[in-house]
This record gives sequence, structure tokens and C-alpha cells, in this order.
Amino acid sequence: MVLVGSHGEKDGSNDENGTVVDFRGNPVDKSKTGGWLAAGLILGSELSERICVMGISMNLVTYLVGDLHISAAKSATIVTNFMGALNLLGLLGGFLADAKLGRYLTVALSASVTALGVFLITLATTIPSMRPPPCDDYRRQHQECIEANGRQLALLYAALYTIALGGGGIKSNVPGFGSDQFDVMDPKEEKAMIFFFNRFYFGISVGSLFAVIVLVYIQDNVGRGWGYGISAGTMMIAVAVLLCGTPWYRFKKPQGSPLTVIWRVLFLALKKRNYPYPSHSSLLNGYENRKVPYTRRFKCLDKAAIVDDSSSNTNKNNPWVVSTVTQVEEVKMVLKLLPIWSTCILFWTIYSQMTTFTVEQATIMHRKIGSFVIPAGSFSAFLIITILLFTSLNEKLFVPLARKFTHNVQGITSLQRIGIGLILSMFAMVGAAIVEKERREIAVQKEVKISAFWLLFQYFLVGAGEAFAYVGQLEFFIREAPDRMKSMSTGLFLSTISMGFFMSSMLVSIVDHVTKKRWLRSNLNKGSLNYFYCLLAVLGFLNFLVFLTFASRHQYKIQLPVKPESGEKELKSLSDEMTENREKKASLQSVGNAEP
Repeated sequence: MVLVGSHGEKDGSNDENGTVVDFRGNPVDKSKTGGWLAAGLILGSELSERICVMGISMNLVTYLVGDLHISAAKSATIVTNFMGALNLLGLLGGFLADAKLGRYLTVALSASVTALGVFLITLATTIPSMRPPPCDDYRRQHQECIEANGRQLALLYAALYTIALGGGGIKSNVPGFGSDQFDVMDPKEEKAMIFFFNRFYFGISVGSLFAVIVLVYIQDNVGRGWGYGISAGTMMIAVAVLLCGTPWYRFKKPQGSPLTVIWRVLFLALKKRNYPYPSHSSLLNGYENRKVPYTRRFKCLDKAAIVDDSSSNTNKNNPWVVSTVTQVEEVKMVLKLLPIWSTCILFWTIYSQMTTFTVEQATIMHRKIGSFVIPAGSFSAFLIITILLFTSLNEKLFVPLARKFTHNVQGITSLQRIGIGLILSMFAMVGAAIVEKERREIAVQKEVKISAFWLLFQYFLVGAGEAFAYVGQLEFFIREAPDRMKSMSTGLFLSTISMGFFMSSMLVSIVDHVTKKRWLRSNLNKGSLNYFYCLLAVLGFLNFLVFLTFASRHQYKIQLPVKPESGEKELKSLSDEMTENREKKASLQSVGNAEP
């Protein structure tokens, strides 16, 4: 039986990185807890959340336009605001988990809230009084349909944002809770964790595929109540599965609010801004007991760890008087994430078009295969299929091949994955603009509907881009963030998705205003949607240049070597040895650069 604490420590002592325990609060037995079984049970919650959210978002715009008679631009804004809120609330879920509740309890409560929200949207779309009177084709062409009023939209909005609240808590904690089931200081489990994020995204993509093929078809041909009801049942089953797996999980105790640590370090650094730097970094508070390597970036924050002579004896352990080097370095890690965070936003702005205007394009294109009419929302299945294809190729082909050239256990780094995703998204918008230009010209001049399968080009490129960008961003924000802030860092990643959807809403509003509604119209044949796609391609190119600048300057996080217990052998991977060498070099360099 092997017992582990945090980071592979053999005891269960409570340190700044959090103790790893079983559900009874005892040090975990690695032979009976964690691993792929526990991680798989946890991923069931994210799988169900993805089924619910994708089943709603990918087909919601057709309901808003077709049944509630809301304009295409306003409908797109409703969908993107919902998706934006869902991902932004991931910050709240991450904060609650890291500060008080822990990841397990936060996931369980969030899944229950999501199930409630899906039940509410089932009611909102099945009660007849929640919809305006039906509208025939003649009145629709002349824009004489009665739009849904505020009372009819109230229950729908309540349902959507209840789902957003629960979904945000699931999204921000499942990746962190799942990765907690692997001990990164155990070479065998570390190797398994390398593939965790890839398999995590493969699994939830399977849920997305089920949603856009099966649930969207049921919504269009059987009834939205049935489609949403199945989603609610799926989430309830996921809650039951999560609870049943409790004995097999490894738990990390919450270490208090990470925001408090960040605020405290920034406050003390500002307060002590006029203090002189110590002659050597080893004179900073807690330098010898630091849990992470000392770095010279953002050196101004080091002043938060300067011990004041008047308080060196009485208040040295008071966190509001002086911070430790570990706390300062954790804040530095968070600040290092922000430049990359800012350049990831536009990818999700481009992605959001796949759930809004691309679906609207499909509704007015030829969608028949024989006598069968493919639902417009189901064309998103090609997006998911591409994601599944490339996540499989990443694990089986790209990563092993890249290892031979890079000699890196990850194959390609997380930032390289993000860069590939950004490039593919740019080309997707160029292709989307070309397809839309041809579609509109043929529809207007020849009154012929071209095949909706022409949309596969943009679905393919965005899907391939997402397979790289999502996994790369998720891995980057979890690996590069402090251990105590893992859930909040996942929420930070989700906020890039949120900001992307909100930016889409903002761009739609700006373009609508500047062009006097000439580009984006409910009748796409009278608009110029291709110009909007071209705008996104240009913005994507400029954003990529900024990303290259930030990525070239980023320094990856390194870990301090773990000291083995007496009489025990220390398990080391190649990365551990490299870390130790780099730490020795850093110490020698700091001595050489010490101020006299």
C-alpha cells in the first residue's frame, strides 16, 4: 500500500499545496484510489453538461428566429451572451472550490443546478403561452411576425442562466478534479496525465456529437420538450454516477481564497514600494521554505516579502504584514498567464459563429439527402467529428511523431497547440467568406439553393483548430498556474471562451450600427455576411502576431525537486532531473547577480 500526500509526498501533512486525502480524510492509498477509473467517473459530469449545453446552444437560434420571431442579429446575441455567461461563471465556480467548498462538492452542486435549469427550459419551450402566435411564410418575408414579449422570454432567460450558473461550476472544476486523480511526481501516473486532457476533450466531444445529431433531430422532429427532457435526465444520471464514485476519488483540501492571496501580495507590494530591495533574494521572507522556484520577473512584487525591522519578530507570520516568497511567486505565475489569456479570446469569437450565423446559413441552403432533410443545427456534427478526429490523431500520431523531433514528453508544447488553433481559425473565416459570397450570389441571381455541405469547409477548419486550441489552453492554464489555484485557473481559461462570445455580441452590435444593418440581416440574401467573416479573418491575423510576441517571451513553470524521506527512494522522471539542474543554475546566477 502506497500513501501519498500532495505532490507525491509520502506523508499526509498539510502544506501550502494542499493535502491529498480519501473521502474519509485519511492519506490516500494509491492502489485503491485515483487513476483512470476515478477520472472517468468524474468526466461523466462534464460529458452530461456538454450534452445539455450543446443540445441547447447549437439549435437555440433556430427556435428564437423561427418560433419566437426574434431577428437573426438579436438571436445570435442571446445565444452568445448565454454561452459567454456560462463560461464567465466558471470563475465563480473555481473561486468557490479553491476557497471553501472543494472541487468535489462544487461539481456535485453545480450538476444539480444544471439539471434544474434544463428542466426549466423544457417548460419554457413546451408551454404554448410562452410563445407568440405562429407566423406564415408571407408575413415572415414581409417581417410582420409578432415578436415574443418580455413575459414570454422571462422563463427562457431564467432557464438559460440557471444552466449557465451550474455549467460554469462544472466546467471550472472537472478538469482540475480529474487531474487530481494522478500523482505528477509518480513517473507512471505523470505519463497517464499527459493524455488526460486530450482524452477529456475527446470524451466531451462524443457528448457534443450525440447532442447535435440525436437531440437536435428530436427537437426539430419530435418536440423540443422531449429533447430537453432527455438532457435533464442525462444530467441527473451524471450526478448519481459522481456520488457513487466517492470512495475511489482523491481529494485536495481547499486552501482558502486564492483571490485573497493575490490581493494581499499586490497590497503589500504597493505599500512597501519605497523600501529598498534586500542585498540577496535569500533575505526575503520564507525564501528557504519556498514551494516554487524564485524568479526575477515582476521583481517589484518581491517587496511584499520584505521583512520590516519593526515587525520582523512579532508579525513575521502575519500575512497582512509580510507575504512569503511562495505567495509572491504564485501571484507572478498568475500574472504570466494574462498575456496569453488575452490572445486566446478571439479564437472563441470565431468559434461562436459556428453556433449562430453558420446555423442560419444552413437554414436557407439545400439540406436534403433523398427525402430526408438534415436539421440545420445538426450540421454542427461535422464540427464535432473533426474535433474527435484530430484529438485521436493528436494522441496516436502527432504527439508520438513530435516527440522524435522535439525530445519533449509532451510532443508539442501547449503554446504551440494554441498557435496552430489560431492559424486554422483564420483560414476558416477566409473560407467562410468565400462560401457565403458564392451562396448569396447564386441564391439572388439564379434563385438556386446551393448544398449546405459547402459549410463543411469552415466546420472542418474551426473543429481542427478547436482540437488544438482547447486542449492547449486547458493544459496551459492548469499546468502553469499555482497548484492552490487550479480551479480558478481553469475558470480563467473558461473566461477566454466567455470573452470570445461576448466579443462576438459586441462586434455584431458595432457592425450593425456602423453598417446601418446592411451586413447582418435576418434575410441573409439581402445582407453581406461575408464581409463580417472577412473582418474576423483580419482581426485573427493581427491577434496571431500579438500571440507570437507573447508566446516567445513566456517562461514555462518549473517545480522544485521533492526531497525524499530518509530510507526511501525518490522517484524521478526526466523532467524532475531537468528541473533540479535548472534550479542549481538559477541559484548560481542569483548569487552572481546579487547586489553588494
